[in-house]
Amino acid sequence: MKSVDAHLADILATVRTLAPLELELERALGTTLAEEVSSPVPLPPFDNSAMDGYAVRAADVAAAPVSLPVIDDIAAGSGELRAIGQGHAVRIMTGAPLPAGADAVVPVEWTDGGTVTVRIDRPVREGNAVRRAGEDVQAGEVVLKPGTTIGAAQLGIIAGTGRRRVWVRPRPRVVVLSTGAELVEPGTQLGPGQIWDSNSFTLTAAVREAGGDGFRAGTVTDDPAAFLDQLDAQLVRADAVITSGGVSMGAYEPVKEALGPLGTVRFEKVAMQPGMPQGFGVVGDDQVPIFTLPGNPVSSYVSFQLFVRPALRKMRGLPAGPPITRSAHLLAPLHSPEGKRSFLRGVLADDGTVTPVRGQGSHQLAALALANCLIMVPEQVTEVPSGASVQVIRI
Repeated sequence: MKSVDAHLADILATVRTLAPLELELERALGTTLAEEVSSPVPLPPFDNSAMDGYAVRAADVAAAPVSLPVIDDIAAGSGELRAIGQGHAVRIMTGAPLPAGADAVVPVEWTDGGTVTVRIDRPVREGNAVRRAGEDVQAGEVVLKPGTTIGAAQLGIIAGTGRRRVWVRPRPRVVVLSTGAELVEPGTQLGPGQIWDSNSFTLTAAVREAGGDGFRAGTVTDDPAAFLDQLDAQLVRADAVITSGGVSMGAYEPVKEALGPLGTVRFEKVAMQPGMPQGFGVVGDDQVPIFTLPGNPVSSYVSFQLFVRPALRKMRGLPAGPPITRSAHLLAPLHSPEGKRSFLRGVLADDGTVTPVRGQGSHQLAALALANCLIMVPEQVTEVPSGASVQVIRI
């Protein structure tokens, strides 16, 4: 059997990073920055008040309490040039430009709030409640580098530099197909021998959690021709395709029967549990990567975490490799088959201990829903005692 590491290495060697494109900021959330972003001006671009209060000279209020005449009001957005002389105050709002001659702002809470004359009860140091020009960013300074994932804060600073559009690597568009004549849509009545489709919902959500745009294409029967028709119809909107089911060794395996003759998709046994039957390759004129995952719900989800998530990271222009692991102390013994790397579902606690969930079968989706990690047991290990140190992957 093929090792887990070798299978992932083959996938990452095949998958390509998506080409950059220019997007409006409203569409850039979750994408990966493909250019340097710098500020054309200092940020803030001028000295301004950090609070509502009074702009003063610090020396004039050193002997507080004192009373000063209020000679002007300055609101945020004011473009007029203002100045104060010795012994005067100007009422100022948060974000308003500091008048020439002032070197501090007294918060309104430290005053009587006067509009003609103001009593200031506490002294302030020079620079109090003043945001200096360039305090955040200097003109020409790079604020974000390529390879940065764009979240809310990153969008904010891009907009703050005056940009309306930005070059990014987009979120991969991933189509999810479930196969099986036994599958019916949730919300419909079950007939004899039928089950509700859960894989397509699980995997589409997993794509979105991993930074992609997931599109659920519904279910396909066990007819290979019908599967190929559905696949061809979906390729026009796909940067990658995920299928579940139809890749095992038995009869009625539509994915294997449909894709095997193409010669561009390999179906292999990977030394792992759950998820031994795996397939990967490319399809269509654009060589779209296709991940053919096993049909058992836990098997397909674990396979996604190990193989698809790293591939999506590479497509997004991010560092890609095996999932990050951390050490934990096991609170119950584990058993694992020899020659396979096991990924058992567990609950990782804040104190660094991990407890296996009850129900480790590859069909037991309810147990998976209770887990927050995968407990990894190496191929050569068959017994892990309680109290041992193990490696876990957060999910």
